[in-house]
Amino acid sequence: MPIFQAGPHQAPTWCELECFEFISLTPGETRVCRKETPKEELIVCRGSLVLRLGEVEVTLMEGSKFDFNGLDAVEYTLLPYWQAPLVCRLQGRWNAITSSGVFSAQTATPPTHDTPYPYQKTTGFDNHYHDCDEYWIVFEGEATVASEGKLYEVKSGDCVATGMGWHHDVLRINSDKPLRAVWFEGTLEGRKHTGHLWEPKHGPAVPCRDRV
Repeated sequence: MPIFQAGPHQAPTWCELECFEFISLTPGETRVCRKETPKEELIVCRGSLVLRLGEVEVTLMEGSKFDFNGLDAVEYTLLPYWQAPLVCRLQGRWNAITSSGVFSAQTATPPTHDTPYPYQKTTGFDNHYHDCDEYWIVFEGEATVASEGKLYEVKSGDCVATGMGWHHDVLRINSDKPLRAVWFEGTLEGRKHTGHLWEPKHGPAVPCRDRV
């Protein structure tokens, strides 16, 4: 089952993303974090915050991210900047980040360029695969999603882990809000194509069958 939640030892053993957490800060609150895994990245889901690394301060706005790769710092502090920020903290052992950020999915006419699928769909999302593992970490809304040929109901706090070559999709929105989530694509493998891949255009997917 590719769904797991925040905290250590929740992710399947094949995942480069070993754990995640959401950090929500109220005005005047600070949070001190200590790096505990080889790689770490922050992605701002809502609001904005200040990241303090020793004597250096970096302002991170909604949708921006900060990768700690190559930095010697083992401890950092987060402070609110404007509104009440929500940040997703990603930790693991990836060799590289292919892409990451924040996305949304809502009820709309389904696209026609993606890989054909056997289910009913009511979103504008596309059925695709990757030459890397991808993770969707939901922080708002509820939805039915597809991954490795199965359907799952997801809500805030769920992480959908899809191994390389497996198709995944958002079928329908199950709440009065759009689905909003962090996406994280790990190390490229196989043919090492980037982006969303569709069988009509990019050829048959070759899924990693042990990553389920």
